Amino acid sequence: MDKQRDFVLRTIEERGVKFIRLWFTDVVGTLKSVAIAPAEVEGAFTEGIGFDGSAIEGLSRTYESDLLAFPDPSTFQTLPWRGDVDPTGRMFCDITTPDGEPAVSDPRNVLKRTLARAADRGFTFYTHPEIEFYLLKSSKYGPEGPQPVDSAGYFDNVPGGTAHDFRRRSVRMLEDLGISVEFSHHETGPGQNEIDLRYADALTTADNIMTFRTVVKEVAIEQGVYATFMPKPFSEFPGSGMHTHLSLFEGDQNAFYEPGAQYQLSKIGRQFIAGLLRHAGEISAVTNQFVNSYKRLWGGGEAPSFVCWGHNNRSALVRVPLYKPNKGQSARVEYRAIDSAANPYLAFSLLLAAGMKGVEEGYELPPEAEDDVWMLSDRERRALGYSPLPASLDHAIEEMERSELVADTLGEEVFRYVLANKRAEWQDYRSQVTPFELTRNLEIL
Repeated sequence: MDKQRDFVLRTIEERGVKFIRLWFTDVVGTLKSVAIAPAEVEGAFTEGIGFDGSAIEGLSRTYESDLLAFPDPSTFQTLPWRGDVDPTGRMFCDITTPDGEPAVSDPRNVLKRTLARAADRGFTFYTHPEIEFYLLKSSKYGPEGPQPVDSAGYFDNVPGGTAHDFRRRSVRMLEDLGISVEFSHHETGPGQNEIDLRYADALTTADNIMTFRTVVKEVAIEQGVYATFMPKPFSEFPGSGMHTHLSLFEGDQNAFYEPGAQYQLSKIGRQFIAGLLRHAGEISAVTNQFVNSYKRLWGGGEAPSFVCWGHNNRSALVRVPLYKPNKGQSARVEYRAIDSAANPYLAFSLLLAAGMKGVEEGYELPPEAEDDVWMLSDRERRALGYSPLPASLDHAIEEMERSELVADTLGEEVFRYVLANKRAEWQDYRSQVTPFELTRNLEIL
């Protein structure tokens, strides 16, 4: 740690960094930032930066509002979009109470705590997200709704198109920040894009996702367009998911890999999937935390609606990708429900906890789904045991309220706050009179 701190202090001086942004995330997943001068960095490492936690969504109660932000020197990077004018660095922070205890409501701490539990059993958790988003001409919209920047489709090559320059600039900026990108391409919807980050340990990935969202927003502003991670901005086009590949390692060995087993998937891998399936409904209010998230899950466009798994079956909630010969380290499972607007720290915590519950208690994996689940009738799905994911945020809240797994993983404070926040969102949504109702009913009733 001391070497990392020394490296940060030396880099700030050598590069003439003028400001350092300290980043952390509230319970909903909104990035927070406070800027300090270079002279304050050494003190921030040792003493933290104080702030009023009660003013941040869900971070603390009013009567215990004083919190400290301690920058993590291993996350230091200079922000490339600031250029050479007032060079600016950033570090993610861990939030503590004044007596030095980790703040129970800090999402980064929730993930660290969950990873530590897995580490006690000898496991390291790796994640690899495929992040979708829409590029729009503006954040403003009229009667026609939001306006995408193009009318292209999946993998389309659009000469001179906005998305090409956008993705190229975004990928270069991400690489400058030390975030490796595996793929980038146009997605199915008009103006919809996908950028896949290379796999990393879950804490690094969660930090990278928060940085990714900021980079995408900054590049969009730079290019005169608007980027949104809203799960379903268009009723007629696919929503934006964040399909996430998951794997457990024991030391250097992939715990999901077993040569000769079906799909080369080990017993631990099968139990992990069984845990994801059994607890999928309970964790949905976090992996899919907005009213709009359920428009994506139940709006078609390859979003999973039913709890099942399959080998390379894109209609299933959990997919086991094709095995790459002689690449046992790549064995993994893909969770397809999570959307691009999730808080990655809390979502990864619950995905890990659900999977580990399956491993610890020896859950039995049900038979795989071999058919296109969307094409089956309700009766056929019931006969096969494919239960539906929550149909709305209201249903997701009800399932989460009853979940010991979620309460134990998030901790009392975060559990209570997430439920309160989601209940308030559902109440606001339920009280709305929508254009759909007015168009359908006003003149005939």
